Amino acid sequence: MHMTNRKIGDEVFDVAVVGGGASGTAAAYHLTSAGLSVALLERHDMNTEASGRNAGSLHGQIQHEPFLEEGDEWARGWLPALRFLADSLDIWDGLSEELGTDLQVGKKGGLLIADDESQLAAIERKVAFENRAGIDSRMLSAEDVKALAPWITDDVVGGELCPIEGKANPLLVAPAFARKAVAQGAVLMSNTPVDGFREERGVHVLRTPRGEVHARQVVLTGGDGMPALGRHFGIDLPISSGAVQVSVTERVDPMVAHLVYYAGGKLTFKQAQSGTLLIGGGWPARRNAAGEWVVNPESLRANLAMATRIAPSIADIALLRTWVGIGNGTPDHSPIVGEVPGHPGVWLGFYPYMGFTASPLMGRILSDLVRGQDVGRDLAPFAPDRF
Repeated sequence: MHMTNRKIGDEVFDVAVVGGGASGTAAAYHLTSAGLSVALLERHDMNTEASGRNAGSLHGQIQHEPFLEEGDEWARGWLPALRFLADSLDIWDGLSEELGTDLQVGKKGGLLIADDESQLAAIERKVAFENRAGIDSRMLSAEDVKALAPWITDDVVGGELCPIEGKANPLLVAPAFARKAVAQGAVLMSNTPVDGFREERGVHVLRTPRGEVHARQVVLTGGDGMPALGRHFGIDLPISSGAVQVSVTERVDPMVAHLVYYAGGKLTFKQAQSGTLLIGGGWPARRNAAGEWVVNPESLRANLAMATRIAPSIADIALLRTWVGIGNGTPDHSPIVGEVPGHPGVWLGFYPYMGFTASPLMGRILSDLVRGQDVGRDLAPFAPDRF
């Protein structure tokens, strides 16, 4: 995919989408599918930040760590955000076919592993909340877990199966959306940061180092860049940024069918289609003397110790590499979706922590909002000015 060479100030686009990750490219795809003219701007290369550096997990359960930290009242309020993930997961089933690319989607379910009896009560409460949102999660006995995951530690005491979870290849998804959008007329502008906005006679003017881009509406899907983008429109978006690391092993025979979590700490664990094991879970990276994010050996040790605790047989497998990606959050763990107050035609689309999973639905909803269509759900819990 290469950028257009035509002078970007020549036309007024229907929509300028700022942010070239999975949500932005999905929005561009849906908007161009509806016949709108779209400029897609990205400050770096497409898919180089959170969307391309995550571990490819497709999440559909309440994450255990925030559930333990925030409690039942929070979980009750988070159910609309959970439903958002579940509805997006439905779209993933047909996405490879729709985009004409094998996105390596596998949805065998998610396993939350407990190795201490004291962990089971919280998991049971969590499953009840998921069931309330229409997700068929269920409790598992130790024997159930061993039958699904023969590689599991002998210390397992039980756990949870969330059937809608899985994995996809994050290196393929945003590029596939972008290719389709370009085929439908989108103009792709990578290495084009937006450093200013103004309005002229109902048209938004985006200032970039390559010139000005004019558009009738603007969609902001900048992930890590959202707070700075929001400030241009007078809105303070409390989006936190933290660098987390993911590790990948050498290829091994098929072993792990599920997306695996551990109730005793930060861990996600799964096997890619290629045979490599992907080990993550939100362990923090560190900054070097130059202020760049680099791998934190302490985090790496702790993460691998947790993985070998629940899967002792992987201890002798070679680790190939560990890399750093940015994880972005919100104070209530819920997405930010909607129009910027006081700025008609400027839309925000951000899903914290699990934006990769949410991206197919986020793109569709942003397209509906731009076009004045019914989005099919109440977006009030995700209002940009709720903080």
